[in-house]
Amino acid sequence: MTSIAHLGPAGSYSELAATNYAHWLKTHRNEVPPTLKPYSTISKAIQAAAAGETDTAVVPIENSIGGSVRDTLDMLWELDSLKIQNNLVIPIHHALLSQATSLDLIKTVYSHPQALTQCQKWLATNVPNALQIATSSTTEALPKLSENKTFAAISPLWAAKLYNIPTLADPINDTPDNATRFWVLGQNLINHGSHTSLAFRLPDNTPGALLKPLQLFATQGINMSRIESRPTKLALGDYRFFIDIEASLDDPNTQAALQLLKNCTKSLKVFGSYKEIKAQIL
Repeated sequence: MTSIAHLGPAGSYSELAATNYAHWLKTHRNEVPPTLKPYSTISKAIQAAAAGETDTAVVPIENSIGGSVRDTLDMLWELDSLKIQNNLVIPIHHALLSQATSLDLIKTVYSHPQALTQCQKWLATNVPNALQIATSSTTEALPKLSENKTFAAISPLWAAKLYNIPTLADPINDTPDNATRFWVLGQNLINHGSHTSLAFRLPDNTPGALLKPLQLFATQGINMSRIESRPTKLALGDYRFFIDIEASLDDPNTQAALQLLKNCTKSLKVFGSYKEIKAQIL
């Protein structure tokens, strides 16, 4: 039986994404439903897949409001064994859960940093004086809510039933079309799909250094759908660049671009090709 690592505890958006992937494996590959294994952080979930403790890890990579998930990008660069297997998008529907009877009683709001970011306008309007405390997931703080009626948490709506906590406000998203993209990470390199992801470092910080690799894709008629920079943590101003392209790894134009890319980058990592899985369980 296969297993999937994800950010816990129970009721998190990551668990929902992992559940959707498990459903896809059953319906499209006729596989026995895998075991879902929650981990306390995104990094630990990714490390579990890299170490072979689980077959895959389903982790968030990008939110339509909060942007990229840094832990996922950094870990993917550091762990050479992991590649992207699939991609799925989960709609985000935040609710404020609390034992309080009114918003005026709320003094502390807990949630994942991304969730806090995605609800900033609502929080500023409705609980402007509440202390905001970041947690490792949207459901980590839910057991605390029974301790104090001035506590609240931004969590998925379905977590209210799971943890038997009242819903004080719903929805509280600043943007209705909020969504998070998840990657399925595993140890197999997939060379065919609608998108391919890669990352590189530049040999030096000179005029046009970044332009050269980006022009290679345009020359080959390949569209870039995302570019993101992350510090290497080696020196100030030293960055890695993560890129998504709308092309398959086994396409001759992609292979030609990657061969040329090696000549104008200091280091290059290809994370594989993948397709999008449609979320069925929401």
